[in-house]
Amino acid sequence: MPRGPEDEARNRIDEMLRQAGWAVQDADAYDPGVPEQGIAVREYPFESGPADYLLVVDRKAVGVIEAKPEGTTLGGVAEQSQKYATSDPKHIPPAQDPLSFVYESTGVETNFRDLRDPSPRAREVFHFHQPDTLADWIGQSETLRARLQRMPPLQHGTLRDCQYEAIEQLEKSFAGNHPRSLIQMATGSGKTFMAVTECYRLLKHAKAHRILFLVDRTNLGKQTEKEFQQYTIPDSGRPFTQEYNVQHLQSGTIDDVSDVCITTIQRVYSMLKGGDPDDLDEDTSAFETTPTGNIRDVLYNADLPPETFDFIIVDECHRSIYNLWRQVLEYFDAFLVGLTATPSKQTLGFFQQQLVSEYPYEKSVAHDVNVPYEVFKIRTRIGEEGSSVDAGYTVEQREKKTRRTRMQELDEELEYEASDLDRDVVAPSQIRTVLSTFRDEVRNRLFPERSMFPKTLVFTKDDSHADDVLRILREEFEKGNRFAKKVTYTVQDPQDVIQQFRNSVYPRIVVSVDMISTGTDVKPLELLLFMRNVKSSVYFEQMLGRGTRTIDASDLQAVSGKEAHAKTHFVLVDAVGVTENKKTDAKPLDRTPSASFDQLVRGAVEGSARDEDSMSSLGDRFARMNRSLQPEDREDIEQELSRSADERGHGVDTLAQLTEGFVRAADYDEQLARAQEKFGTDDPSEEQVEEATRELIDEACAPIEDPEVRNSIKEVRQRSYVTIDDVSTDEVTRVEHETPASASWAHDRVDSFEQFIEDNRDEIDALEIFYSQPHGDRHLTLEQIRELARAIKQPPLETTPEELWQAYARLEKDKVKGVGEDRLLTDVISLVRHAMGEDEELEPFREEVEERFYEWLDRQDRQQRFTPEQLEWLEMIKDHLTANLTIEEDDFEYSPFEDKGGIYKANALFDDDELDAILDELNDVVAA
Repeated sequence: MPRGPEDEARNRIDEMLRQAGWAVQDADAYDPGVPEQGIAVREYPFESGPADYLLVVDRKAVGVIEAKPEGTTLGGVAEQSQKYATSDPKHIPPAQDPLSFVYESTGVETNFRDLRDPSPRAREVFHFHQPDTLADWIGQSETLRARLQRMPPLQHGTLRDCQYEAIEQLEKSFAGNHPRSLIQMATGSGKTFMAVTECYRLLKHAKAHRILFLVDRTNLGKQTEKEFQQYTIPDSGRPFTQEYNVQHLQSGTIDDVSDVCITTIQRVYSMLKGGDPDDLDEDTSAFETTPTGNIRDVLYNADLPPETFDFIIVDECHRSIYNLWRQVLEYFDAFLVGLTATPSKQTLGFFQQQLVSEYPYEKSVAHDVNVPYEVFKIRTRIGEEGSSVDAGYTVEQREKKTRRTRMQELDEELEYEASDLDRDVVAPSQIRTVLSTFRDEVRNRLFPERSMFPKTLVFTKDDSHADDVLRILREEFEKGNRFAKKVTYTVQDPQDVIQQFRNSVYPRIVVSVDMISTGTDVKPLELLLFMRNVKSSVYFEQMLGRGTRTIDASDLQAVSGKEAHAKTHFVLVDAVGVTENKKTDAKPLDRTPSASFDQLVRGAVEGSARDEDSMSSLGDRFARMNRSLQPEDREDIEQELSRSADERGHGVDTLAQLTEGFVRAADYDEQLARAQEKFGTDDPSEEQVEEATRELIDEACAPIEDPEVRNSIKEVRQRSYVTIDDVSTDEVTRVEHETPASASWAHDRVDSFEQFIEDNRDEIDALEIFYSQPHGDRHLTLEQIRELARAIKQPPLETTPEELWQAYARLEKDKVKGVGEDRLLTDVISLVRHAMGEDEELEPFREEVEERFYEWLDRQDRQQRFTPEQLEWLEMIKDHLTANLTIEEDDFEYSPFEDKGGIYKANALFDDDELDAILDELNDVVAA
């Protein structure tokens, strides 16, 4: 008998049910005496007809499954499954009426809902729940989602305002059954304390079964565990860990009694894909590496089922939603809470734009939660231009792997660019010039009153560069080892050094690559010296966060001397142009130079890094390698390439050809030309270009798919050399101190901003509307204003609305209102209009909206037309418009409208036509 798609779906569903611990039986062979707690009965008769599956737990019916063929959209199946759930199974008694648990599944996609929830809503789940889970849920008097709607009021207590608001808004998101919620809180504003407070409330009042607290590095897990241990429960005054079990997971087994489980996303991923949890790198950020080895999707794990956790808190979530890591988050049937100081567009997208609370760095500075920073720039000739060494000079060369040195006479001129520094060429004079200038400027200009050098963190390019910087730094400062230390993954006990750096007088300076760039709290830090560039805006802001922490004067003096009266600011010392280059929300692979060459190659071979960005990166890496190789090393690789070309027919004999293949695969013109040739058309479709791109990528990767070629490259790279340029002498070309107190600061900020909006009038959507539409006809969206605000924060401006407001106030004191107020995102509109000369005064956008709103209200004859309750709603609409520019009926589903009855109350207060007309009018009234 032929089998159809629905039979195939049922086979998959049967297997999934067995994996989850269910016995699967036909209705006419029902056997309640089996050892399994739960039985899935196929084709069980109901009054309305046979259900595909009836779920029975402890001999009572608890739910149904509606099976559909693969590819069926499940949204339209809900009524059919609910029909069975609300009718009686003929012979097996129901645990509750109607049956509580309803699934629709194709075996590939599965939806679930609990009909006991306040507003039952289907959600996609990775797998069917286990029988004991459903038995537990049936035994509860109300569901988790019902309990989340009855959370007791939050007491302010010792919470900062930003922490209080974050918890309050998060719980409103939970009450609205939003599966994902994102909290933005500036580094140093107490994200972890806020999260621990919420964990307590969820365990105590929502009766959460278990909470997963995900980090992406072991040292961050230790910090989080310490935060739980130090947290005092407000109600009882006891430590959190005395009332609840907190497990820092460092094995492959979750304790049955654990209430909070802290672990890395790498460990959970390993557990779900069937790997060895002991064979993990949990010291390197998941964000900074690409998974390697046998890349597999996560699999159902009966010992770690999707219902293991009710809530997952993802710390530094901008790093944990990419590539394979996001599978971990999407595996569990849990509310997801993201914590970040720096949400990217990808982060906002993953969390479904559900940004429940925003507390950016600028606001944290205004509230004295964090300290501001100043920029001090050091530029040197070699640092900006590179240098050259004439042929005939004898130079030192250092093997990268062993650091063994040899002397080599140059048979041709050595030319190198600034971008080659510290990877292919080391110029000790350049490092020495930067560090000696840094030393003198700190002592004489930045912190002249200090006898003890301020705590300093130096960011370097890689471990070898860190060694060079550390050696020269100690020489220039004429200090011993305890004065300056290195913290990288090669150091035997980096956590001990970090602890000393945080709490002791020594070390004064720490040199690092990535290990202290994110998440590590060192409050006494007052100087960040960038000797490496950063292309990611998110990563750069995370690195800045190391300096933002406030510290009590007594604690600062304990480690930095009696002259350190207060930490009023920190200084970013830029030796590489990091504050001037354009940054992007780059994907994780391009985040740091420490995403290694080997990882890129392996990802390209195994398939996790076969995209255009990876091809471009590989082309760049191979080009650099080719330039730095000795002739005999190049010959070794090209012999293997030639052999491979003969055997495999890929036609790549040289490193130059190999490099060109990767560059071509990432070049859109090459992709277009290949598609035109392949499909015989001058105008190929998007799909045809994508197919041609895949073909180019396959061709580029073909040579390195040969393991002997890869081994040859690896061996040569391990014995490759860095050239030490002891010939060139560097010199300082300029130093510059940027501070709001400097005379030219306000003029520079204002002039740059006004030039920026003129230069970008056709490039940025919001500015294009400002210049092309008359006042009153500009219907801007909040996303367009966000785009403009992001552009303002990027180079070349690299400023904020707060700084611009301050600059205008210094220059036009009588024309600027609202100085010192918290800035709303929409205040960018006021800044642009003032800069364009449209508005003589610069006033907060809120004041303008209020003025227009009350003018509109006066025209309505408010006493006659609107009741007091209607006026209250109109005030809420006005406040929403102030922050969001527009309002639609969908907005009534969110706070504060939802708290007052939502869209149903709005329709009760105003009839449909009247409400639509009011919203249209008010949207026009506040048009920018």
